[in-house]
Amino acid sequence: MRKVALLFAAFCALSASAAQPKDTLDGRFYRLFAPVTFYHNVANKSLSFESDAAGKDPVADAIDAALMHIYLNRPDLVNSTETELLETGKIRKDVDKPLKNQVKLVEKVEGPVIDTPDDVPTTVLIQKPDFWTKKGDGYLQFMQNYVSGNWYKGGESNYSMVGALTLEANYDNKNKWKWDNKLEMKLGFLRSRTDSVHKFKSNEDLIRLTSKVGLQAAKNWYYTLQVLAYTQFTQGLKSNDHNTYSDFFSPFNLNFGLGMDYKVASKNKKLNGTVNMSPIAVNYRYVDRLALAPSYGLKEGRHSMVDFGSQLTADVSWKMNDVITWKSRLYAFTSYKRTEIEWENTFSLRVSKYISANLFLFPRFDDTGTKDGDLGYLQFKEYSSIGFTYGF
Repeated sequence: MRKVALLFAAFCALSASAAQPKDTLDGRFYRLFAPVTFYHNVANKSLSFESDAAGKDPVADAIDAALMHIYLNRPDLVNSTETELLETGKIRKDVDKPLKNQVKLVEKVEGPVIDTPDDVPTTVLIQKPDFWTKKGDGYLQFMQNYVSGNWYKGGESNYSMVGALTLEANYDNKNKWKWDNKLEMKLGFLRSRTDSVHKFKSNEDLIRLTSKVGLQAAKNWYYTLQVLAYTQFTQGLKSNDHNTYSDFFSPFNLNFGLGMDYKVASKNKKLNGTVNMSPIAVNYRYVDRLALAPSYGLKEGRHSMVDFGSQLTADVSWKMNDVITWKSRLYAFTSYKRTEIEWENTFSLRVSKYISANLFLFPRFDDTGTKDGDLGYLQFKEYSSIGFTYGF
């Protein structure tokens, strides 16, 4: 009955509104609308007796309610006749057939021809990577000390000079293998007025070669075979003494060590170096001057000896700041019958790009030598100098 009442009200409103002017019934609102097409489904949906005709789509229900409101209140805006519908326009028809591209064949255009000279090389040049890193540094420094003859504390005047050259050639194929080589040469002379026997004598004398082959075991660990060989350039002398205490190949040491090598590297790259631990080591010592053989642990009349034992070597460089650098080398070998330990320390103070000052401290322990009454088997050497330095 409710649907019938609504239908009756719709017809009554339609009849009443047809007699009224178009500008009435809130004409200000309806002027905004263009002519509207009459849809039967809007009226059928509103007047349907089925309960589920509305409520499924709120947006569609709102649009239908708005159209129904216009149908009832402004039927003059509704196009319902055939003539009015034709004037409104046709309904768009959706594309129900596939679209095909229209392909047109055109004449093929040849690409531009570029003339090339006949002498252009056609071979490919492949450059092999260089896995070698080479570097070096050296310095030549001087020291002078003058003491007058009547100086109240005594002493003597002297002049000294020391030069050093270090060369490195390191191989690293970035595939677990590495081969490090380092050659160190150092020679210094001292002249003292009180020495009536020698005009000059050496105060620093070294030739040392360190070579090690490593296979990477972990991030900073390598299985390593290390070879260490060292001797000196010239004779070792003492003031006012005619004896010779050392010489070229007197002694000469050749050491083989099998063990592990650890690469030291800080995050800021100021501290770097290596530490080598060789539980299996063989040391060969040769003394060319037979008279010096007992001084280096050899039996009298023998030129050489072989020791088996263990060794530890460390070579570390620490750049403390932009001016001071500390280089340290530790060497320790024991045959479980004798022990030899050397700890070299060089503090470099950079004055300018080519001028630096060095402080060298060198404690050493060797129980094959003569025991001193004060220091025992401990030995010590120290000097400071200033001069030219150059790195490459």
